[in-house]
Amino acid sequence: MVEWIITEGLTDYTRAVAFMETRAEAIACGEAEECLWLLEHPPLYTAGTSARSEDLTDPERFPVYQSKRGGQYTYHGPGQRVVYVMLDLNKRGRDIRAFVESLENWVISTLAEFNVTGEIRPGRVGVWVTRSDQAPTITGAPREDKIAAIGIRLRKWVSFHGISINVEPDLTHFSGIVPCGIRDHGVTSLVDLGLPVTLQDLDAALKHGFEQHFPEPTS
Repeated sequence: MVEWIITEGLTDYTRAVAFMETRAEAIACGEAEECLWLLEHPPLYTAGTSARSEDLTDPERFPVYQSKRGGQYTYHGPGQRVVYVMLDLNKRGRDIRAFVESLENWVISTLAEFNVTGEIRPGRVGVWVTRSDQAPTITGAPREDKIAAIGIRLRKWVSFHGISINVEPDLTHFSGIVPCGIRDHGVTSLVDLGLPVTLQDLDAALKHGFEQHFPEPTS
């Protein structure tokens, strides 16, 4: 069984990392169940293992945390649902690529419940939406905005860190970084797309689609 934890209010980032590391170790030792932790953070930036210093354009704006997850700079803050995914890949197949694809497809199917078409783009981490309601880029290509980020770490084949989906964050807060190192595209949210979605709505959709992409392991 997978334990679902939903924390109201804003959770300190260092506390969250400490919890994840402890829980991941307990899962690896067979002492705890797998866990999904849904929360919000206060405004902050995290630097993944591939972060470049030039992509932190406003280092004094919010606290900056070095993170051992994969990826580059990411923003977290109120109105964004962070889902920390602590699953045992020893039981689910030791295939990192397939695991990341399952995370991507879980986000895409969740967005589909709100009639939002999320897409994956080669060379661009995360989930994207095409903005047909916006003017095209200078090259004439449709504008695409990022709506969800993905960054994980594995220890003893147990995952932690995870995904973040923009419900109604302050999108101006992303301007202090180059999100995920991608300069040519923007960031959006469900509310920015004109959808009156709440965190509770999103949580229900996440729960509805989870087992489709992460069936209970057989061993």
